[in-house]
Parts: sequence; structure tokens; C-alpha cells
Amino acid sequence: GLAQLYQLRGRIGRSKQRGYCYLTLPPNQTLTVAAARRLEVMQTLDNLGAGFSLASHDLDIRGAGNLLGEEQSGHVKEVGIELYQQMLQETVATLQADPDSTGDSAEEGAEWSPQITLGTPVLIPEAYIADLGVRMGLYRRLAAIKAEEEIDGFAAEMIDRFGALPPEVENLLRIVEIKALCRRTGVERVDAGPKGATLSFRQDRFANPAGLVEFIGANVGTAKLRPDHKLVYQRDWFEPQARITGLRHMLKKIAEIAAAAPIAAQ
Repeated sequence: GLAQLYQLRGRIGRSKQRGYCYLTLPPNQTLTVAAARRLEVMQTLDNLGAGFSLASHDLDIRGAGNLLGEEQSGHVKEVGIELYQQMLQETVATLQADPDSTGDSAEEGAEWSPQITLGTPVLIPEAYIADLGVRMGLYRRLAAIKAEEEIDGFAAEMIDRFGALPPEVENLLRIVEIKALCRRTGVERVDAGPKGATLSFRQDRFANPAGLVEFIGANVGTAKLRPDHKLVYQRDWFEPQARITGLRHMLKKIAEIAAAAPIAAQ
């Protein structure tokens, strides 16, 4: 287990005496996927107070329940413990900020940003851009992007300045594109995992309800509207890239439906 490996490493070396720990395998035996992940985590946990991070990674590898499904038990592979913690933190922060909020018309014209949770790394790594000030500046520019057309230009500029985009940055750019699609369709929150996605509409409204019902009817067994007005889209998106690609395709379809709303409904 990861915790046991971490404890063993902690016994190697004391005070000024430096020690080394060698982990060996029997001949002709290969590492399992879980074992490889544990060793990767071990390489990153080299700072004091890393115990909480260790516990989170250990829980993520071993499993801790189906957090998005109806069952009370299952596997954390549905979303991952880090994604669950992020979702929980956002919900608690929202309730603490305005526990009696009803989403009235006073907030209709306020600036809002969709919340996207995909359970995949989305950041500008320090190894790609070492200067913190430059990274923060790029984050601010990304936050200001509203149109999908601006994303390709931003990506081309980054490639020209810093080289080929690492996967984390590519994911980040696709998230920005997904946010732009969410604004067009009035989707306030997206939670996606290996089994599909759940969409929450802003103030439980959609510009073209009849079109949405038709979409659900055409995708019986895949799409459904829950009693809490959340749209559930069930797909097998085990790989992060498939999740992002599938979500973009779905949101573009939802955006087309919203744009086709009758004038009276708008």
C-alpha cells in the first residue's frame, strides 16, 4: 500500500545521516498499474506535511465509493477523491456565501462563470513556464476569453513563445472552450466523469425546452432530465481526452438547440 511504502521510506535516514531505500521486484515480474501509480506519488511527496496529500492519493488509488451515482458504495474511479473534494468545497463555499439564495432577477445581468469539473489536470505546469508572474498573467488572459475563436489564437501564441503545449495546457484550453459553450447555452455547472456528465442550467431555465425534450427523446437510454432539472448524459468516457471531446460535442449540440428557440420563448 502507498501508506506503508511512505512509512518505510520515512525510516530511512535520520538527522544529518542520509540514507537510501531501494525497492526491488522478483525477476520477470512487472509492476501493476496501481503499483506504478503508488511509486509515482512517492516521487512527488518529498516535503514536510505531505501526509494529507498522501492520504488523498491513497484513497484515489484504492477507491472510496460511487460519488455521482445513486449507489452508496462503488469505486472512486467514477470521479476521483480530488474531484469529490473540489466539488464539496465549492458547494460549501456557495452555501456559506448565500445560504438563502434563490437566484432571483437581481442577478440576471451579473457576470457569471460556469463551473467545470472533469477530474483531469488543467493547469500551466511550472516545467513549461517557470516564471510565476508570466503564468498568472496567462491565467488572467484565459479567464477574460469569452469567444471560442480567441482560443486558437491564444494557443498559437503560447506555442510560438514557449514551445509545444503539454497535455495539461491543452486540457486547460479545451476547458475554456467548454466554458464559452456553457455561457451560450446557459449551463451553469458541468460535472463529468468516466460514466458521463451532469449539466445544471442557470436558474433551472433553458431557452428551448421543447427542443431539449426532443433531444432527450432522440437519445433514450443516454440522456435524461432528473426531477431537480439537471440533464444527465450517460457515456463511457474513461479517458480524460474522450471526456473532453465528448463533452464539447454534446454542448455544441445543446447550443444549436438553444439557438433554435422560438422568438416568443426568448
